[in-house]
Amino acid sequence: MITAAVLLIAMSGCGNADPKEGSGGTEVVLNEVAHSIFYAPMYVAIQEGYFEDEGIKLTLVTGFGADKTMTAVLTGEADIGFMGSESTIYTYAGGTEDYVVNFAQLTQRAGNFLVSREPLEDFTWDMIKGKDVLGGRAGGMPEMVFEYILEKNGIDPAVDLRIDQSIDFGSTAAAFSGGAGDFTVEFEPHATALEEKGEGYVVASLGEDSGYVPYTSFSAKKSYLENNKDVVKAFTRALQKGMDYVQSHSPEEIAKVIAPQFAETDLETLTTIVKRYYDQDTWKENLIFEKEAFDLLQNILDDAGVLKERVPYEDLVTREFAEEAAK
Repeated sequence: MITAAVLLIAMSGCGNADPKEGSGGTEVVLNEVAHSIFYAPMYVAIQEGYFEDEGIKLTLVTGFGADKTMTAVLTGEADIGFMGSESTIYTYAGGTEDYVVNFAQLTQRAGNFLVSREPLEDFTWDMIKGKDVLGGRAGGMPEMVFEYILEKNGIDPAVDLRIDQSIDFGSTAAAFSGGAGDFTVEFEPHATALEEKGEGYVVASLGEDSGYVPYTSFSAKKSYLENNKDVVKAFTRALQKGMDYVQSHSPEEIAKVIAPQFAETDLETLTTIVKRYYDQDTWKENLIFEKEAFDLLQNILDDAGVLKERVPYEDLVTREFAEEAAK
C-alpha cells in the first residue's frame, strides 16, 4: 500500500485536461471501478439520456480495480472516478497535493454475497470457521467489509478461517468453479451465475449483514472540482435523476432500462439481480455523502489496520454538488 501511495503521489503532478465542448456537449471521461449491475442508477442515467440532457457527452471506461481507477484520475486520463472512497483516503494520507475529493455517494450497502459450495439452510457466520474462502484485495472495500462482518460475529479473520487474497479481481468465480475454496465472496452477476450453473449457493448478503456503509462514490481531483463547477453540477444532476428513477420504479422496469449495458445477461437474470439489490436498499435517495458515513468508513479502515491516522471529512468530501442536485 505504501508503494502504491508513493507511485500515485509521483503521478499526481499530471493535470486533467480542460473539458472540451463538442457537438454532443462537454466531454467528460468517467472511469468506473467495475461494470456491475450494483451501480444501476448510473446506468439508468446513461440509458435514459440524463447526461445528454445536462449537456454532457460522457465516455465511460472500466478500470477493473480501484487502484487503476484512481491512477486514471490522478494522471488526467479520467475527469471523474467512481470507486470505493477508501482510495481517496489512501492518496490523501500519502501526501498527494492535488488530492481526490468525493462529491457524490451512490451505494449505501456492500454489493457482494457469500457463496457456498454446498446449500446451507439457516446459515450463520460461525459455519465459516475452519474453511477456505476466496476473498478480495487487501485494503479494498470488498475484503474489508467481509472482515468487518466476521469481527462483528466474533470471528478472527486471521485465525478462524483461511482467506485467499491472491486471485485477481473478477476471477474468483472461475477459480471457485474450478474447485478452489469452500466459500467465495462474489459480486453480481457472478453470484447468480454460480447458482444457475449449480456450482454455488448464495447463503448471505454482505450488504445486509454489514449494515449501511458508504461503499462507492464519485470523486475528482480538487483542482478539477474547483475549475469545472458547472460541469460537475450538471454531472451530479444527471446522476440524481438516475437515483430518482430507481426509487420510483420497479426492479423489472429498472432491469429493462439498463439491459443494453449488460447484453451478455438475459433479462430474467438481470431482473433477479436488480431485485436482490433493490430489496436490500442498496441505493441512496440522494447523493449526499454524510459525515456519519465517512466516520464509519474510517472505522472499518481502522479495524482492518490500514489507516495510520484519521483524515478530515471537510477535506475529502464536498456536499455542494449533491445538495444542489437534491433540491
